[in-house]
Amino acid sequence: MLHHFFTQLRAAKIPVTTREYLTLLEALDKGAIDPDIGHFYAVSRAALVKDEKAFDKFDQVFAHVFKGVETLGDLFGENEIPDDWLKAMMQKLLTEEEMAAMEALPFEELMETLKKRLAEQEKRHEGGSKWIGTGGTSPFGHGGYNPAGVRIGGPGKHGRAAKVWEQRRYKDLDGDRELGTRNLKVALRRLRKFARDGAQDELDLDNTINATARQGWLDVVMRPERRNAIKVLALFDVGGSMDPYVKLCEELFSASRSTFKNLEYFYFHNCPYEGVWRSNLRRRAETVPTLDLIHKYPHDWKVIIVGDAAMAPYEITHAGGSVEGWNDEAGAVWIKRLVETWPNLIWLNPQPEEWWEYSHSTKLVQDLIGAQRMFPLTLEGVDEAIKELAR
Repeated sequence: MLHHFFTQLRAAKIPVTTREYLTLLEALDKGAIDPDIGHFYAVSRAALVKDEKAFDKFDQVFAHVFKGVETLGDLFGENEIPDDWLKAMMQKLLTEEEMAAMEALPFEELMETLKKRLAEQEKRHEGGSKWIGTGGTSPFGHGGYNPAGVRIGGPGKHGRAAKVWEQRRYKDLDGDRELGTRNLKVALRRLRKFARDGAQDELDLDNTINATARQGWLDVVMRPERRNAIKVLALFDVGGSMDPYVKLCEELFSASRSTFKNLEYFYFHNCPYEGVWRSNLRRRAETVPTLDLIHKYPHDWKVIIVGDAAMAPYEITHAGGSVEGWNDEAGAVWIKRLVETWPNLIWLNPQPEEWWEYSHSTKLVQDLIGAQRMFPLTLEGVDEAIKELAR
């Protein structure tokens, strides 16, 4: 399996050498890797991949090769099954009637209750309805079900958490991905507006001929290069409910990079708050204050926000509503600032348009930016959005 893993990495054009493969085998031989699929992933990526641009391709190959592997005992000669896998298998299954009978706590009451239970709980709990644990119906923990709660560790399951207490990692969009259709580029090109700027380093053939004919000798005339004068700032929502739309967003990202020479892009999660980031791998250490964007990029920039606007309503309406950390100001405050700073702003939503009316958060975002500024992330939607920006 390890040899197959190595050959698949090479087939994906990831520059993995034999020396790096031997380094991974040496780590296995010396017991430097715990019998845990997550630890093996981290060590193998560190040993085999030397360029972070290849991380996304590595993840795809890893998921393909080790799909269905439930224990690393077959690889390492051990029979230990990681505790996390056992816990996931013990998750409680609820009927639709049981889910419907449960009520979500208001946000303020949810956070106050969590403080009390953190102070009172003394041991681990599994499958309960009150304490912080796994596989139950408590509003706190992971692996179970509650209409709205605080997910503490573990993977998301129902997408209903009001807040998430864990360090999460998202992938940068792959700008090298080939588009599935050329029409997306054609739609974006409608926003282009050419102007001549910069140094005079391009031959003006017509004026050179005219000046030479008038002077009687060769008179070379230069002119500035003709460039696309449109400047675009793109903000991409990543992670969580946006995961199913990664390929679609990558196509848009690739088309934007090839169409707009003056393109700046940043990432956010669910709602733009006080900080955004350029790299999802370093987002904790290199967050860019949103106010810096507001001060750096003038009002004449075109702004494209890409996100499904699907979140708990209090992520928009409440201070502290962010699922990842404490935000001093509500998301609505920051969305208003973006709209006031850049009049030429549109929002592309990858969710089908017919779903929007059933999402409270989507309606809130539409009210904040203006309903006419949100468009579906389809070829027709992008076409209409670009027409709106070009006005």
